[in-house]
Amino acid sequence: MILLRQRPRVVSQYWKLAAATLLSVALAAPLSASTAAAETPATQRQATDLQGHGAAAGPVVDRGLEYLVSDYQTRTPTKYTADSWKPFAKALTAAAEVADDSSATTSDVADAKTALMTAAADLQASDEGTFQTITNNTFWNDTSGNPIYSQGGGVFKFGDTYYWYGVHYTGAELYRANPTKKYDGNVSFVSVPVYSSKDLVNWKFENNVATRSTKINNGATLGQAGWVGRLGVSYNENTGKYVLATQAYVGGGHGVLLLQGDSPTDTFDYGYFQTQITNSPTTGTGDQTVFTDEDGKDYLIFSNREGRSRGFVAKFRESDSLRIEPAVQIRSGAGREGNAMFKLDGRYYHAASDLHGWNTSVNYVNESTSSNVQGSYSSEYVLAGTEMDYSHVTQTGFFVTVKGTKQNTVLYAGDRWADFAWNGIGYNQWVPITKTGARPQFHSVSQWQFNATTGEWRVGPANNYILNPDIQADRVIVSSVRGWRNLGGSVTNVNGGVNGSRFALQMSNSGGVEQRIESVPAGTYTLSLHARGSAGQVVITGANGSQRTLGIPSSSGWAKRELTGIELPGGAATVTVRASGSGGFIVDQLSLVKTSAGTPAPPGRYEAETAPAQCRGTIDSNQAGYSGSGFCNGDPAVGAFAEFTVNSETARTATLGIRFANGATTGARSANFVVNGAMAGALSFESTGAWTTWTTKTVTVPLNAGSNSIRLDPTTAAGLPNVDCLDVG
Repeated sequence: MILLRQRPRVVSQYWKLAAATLLSVALAAPLSASTAAAETPATQRQATDLQGHGAAAGPVVDRGLEYLVSDYQTRTPTKYTADSWKPFAKALTAAAEVADDSSATTSDVADAKTALMTAAADLQASDEGTFQTITNNTFWNDTSGNPIYSQGGGVFKFGDTYYWYGVHYTGAELYRANPTKKYDGNVSFVSVPVYSSKDLVNWKFENNVATRSTKINNGATLGQAGWVGRLGVSYNENTGKYVLATQAYVGGGHGVLLLQGDSPTDTFDYGYFQTQITNSPTTGTGDQTVFTDEDGKDYLIFSNREGRSRGFVAKFRESDSLRIEPAVQIRSGAGREGNAMFKLDGRYYHAASDLHGWNTSVNYVNESTSSNVQGSYSSEYVLAGTEMDYSHVTQTGFFVTVKGTKQNTVLYAGDRWADFAWNGIGYNQWVPITKTGARPQFHSVSQWQFNATTGEWRVGPANNYILNPDIQADRVIVSSVRGWRNLGGSVTNVNGGVNGSRFALQMSNSGGVEQRIESVPAGTYTLSLHARGSAGQVVITGANGSQRTLGIPSSSGWAKRELTGIELPGGAATVTVRASGSGGFIVDQLSLVKTSAGTPAPPGRYEAETAPAQCRGTIDSNQAGYSGSGFCNGDPAVGAFAEFTVNSETARTATLGIRFANGATTGARSANFVVNGAMAGALSFESTGAWTTWTTKTVTVPLNAGSNSIRLDPTTAAGLPNVDCLDVG
């Protein structure tokens, strides 16, 4: 979810008249400087509540605008394009004038904030940004080296800055200090911290926007609440306030607690406690997140509290965001939790996890069938890529949609709350979601790199290509371990993993398992694991059939075993683990990490599986002989195109080589060849005899200086052949 304000604030004629009337009264008897400075947050909130119900407040003290102006005055013009800087500078000057105006009304302040944040959101960097590394399966720290505590929260973009809100629980401190035991139910509330970032990777601690002493309704404090969690923040253009919505259990009642502040990092104060959302069958909510659409409207995404069999989208009241309006049901069926929403390529996606005690599962998705977020949705399906390791051993947390200069990427932020597996409360697991075909794809990576400016991402150099390597995805003892296919014998996950972890993988009676890794890039790899018990072996098989074997002797205690210098071609790889006899062979912490690059790609090669190339279909790696890490397997339909973006330093004529394979028995497949939007001719891709037989078709075309689009558009329902890459001579 991402809050990126693009729309101007609309003020009615009645509002303007009321504001002018109250302003004239205020000018007749202005507040003294000392009185204004001493105004309490509660007084400010009362003025805001009055405004939200149709009347304008008089002069106010709003330190939020001063904060924003002070922050944005640190921006450097040379870092942005001239066209985007000019309106930003104008908005900044106007906001500074309002901040210095002691007679400014709440309407003036809200208008200035909205205009400034809108202009800041439209700032365009003068460079292409840098890739920053995200490493999962570890505790994250802020830029000062202190722990990031932000469970069950969300990331929201106000202006040009991302803000990450969440909850600090005592259990997170305990788990970080000793992650080798369970802390079931230890969710005592400490605070709601907020962190800021420009790149979504490096996070600076800003403030605790709410603490145990924060006053709420009926004279209570957050420290007295039985539960605080699952929260999000929105910005209201009418009041200029930032509104935090969180689940709360207060005085025996469940509900949505609404707090508000003057700036994204302000100390938030009580706004309202709403126990019932109309059309929900229960008080309170199941799990909830905040989603803001591209038009700036805010919605609460939630399930009913008991049973959680229904999913809802409810709008925040536009006047002040201090009420949740009647909900619209978008799903029903099995109980789900971790309800969250993202938008990608014009579609809304509601995602949630299994309902079984804060534990990991696949992600279940309902996709919108209209352009209305509160409209109709498809039946539920499993988000591709979440099956092998239960969403990288997480439960749905929240999403951040990044619209980059080169591509759109969704960040999936998963929570590890799984106390049953000793891997909960404290871990944040983020992975990219992209859409290359009809549906989104979850990429389960332990390390990856992201460019928040361009929206591009790539696998990190220390990524572990084995999924569920720590045998932690299953929350109970099973006979078929998630992500690993049984090969016979006796297989199970047993208690007592290496380094005090909960589970390990045990095979006996010559039993074994295997995992097929669909796509590994060509290069040299190291395979490692920890093992104990009876003897066994691990075999790594490359896409070309090459094999390396690691024999493992028996050991009474845990011992690390390693196989280095494994040369793998690009494509699928299979890891097989097997016991050598009847005894128990136990393994844990398996790893397959690339240590050096393979043969570099030829100059001028554009891979079909690598952005900004587009494939209307799937990126596959099940047919050997391709280059890079995969190929485009287009959908069998007219319009299921493959498109490359080719850069040329000068305008010139170039020879293009299209590498493809066509193993269809029906013969040639035809396509229109479209260059920079113009038809350049028709191509016929003859049968190559097998899907593993690749050949190249050449064509000569004119290229413009700069960026060029090269598109293959199938003309029949058979679609394209498998397209590997485009070589530019």
